[in-house]
Amino acid sequence: MKIAVACDHAGFPLKDEVISTIEQSGNEVVDLGTYSLEPVDYPDYAEKAGRAILQGQADRAVVICGSGVGASIAANKMHGIYACVCHDTYSAHQGVEHDNMNVLCLGGRIIGGELAKEIVKAYLNANFSGETRHLRRVTKIHELEDTGSIQTKNGK
Repeated sequence: MKIAVACDHAGFPLKDEVISTIEQSGNEVVDLGTYSLEPVDYPDYAEKAGRAILQGQADRAVVICGSGVGASIAANKMHGIYACVCHDTYSAHQGVEHDNMNVLCLGGRIIGGELAKEIVKAYLNANFSGETRHLRRVTKIHELEDTGSIQTKNGK
């Protein structure tokens, strides 16, 4: 897989460990910056990561900001991008397997390098299950995204 990696200045200290983990897992990295500790705005980098997915330059992305929250909010504003903050391995793999998450957001000021490596591995090793109940739920997310409301309620 091709994995886009983008971060703001607060995520920059964690970026090299994330990139190394992705490469050691046999995946290709698309490095979208930032490249220093100079302050930049996280929405710009969340957008770069989302666009890389939407334009077919990456299959998934990892975006790192101070808490992961801002990057997640910004990325989720893009149609077809499903971003979540995950600071544990269960959420990282379950978000892909059940919810078809395509952007992992990490908080560079929240977690350390070793935990980030384990979370990234869990994310990379997960695949969407395609189970009927998960397809139904993801379809509802798409309906909400496209129309502003869910047409099918309560599993019907």
